[in-house]
Amino acid sequence: MTLRFIGTTSEHGNCPTLYEVEETGDIVVQGDKLTDPEHLAQLRNTKESETFVIVPRALLARFAPKE
Repeated sequence: MTLRFIGTTSEHGNCPTLYEVEETGDIVVQGDKLTDPEHLAQLRNTKESETFVIVPRALLARFAPKE
């Protein structure tokens, strides 16, 4: 899998950041992990293998694919 950097709204090279999987066009999101048990309890149909990150709206609005 080859990742292509799309963009970030971080000022110091930390998260949040978006990448594109070149082979499939899928998006990989780097962000702060959602860990609050109360918030996690609100998620639906989760799998043990999944993790959840918080993505600022500004990052998606600026860099998300517009199809």
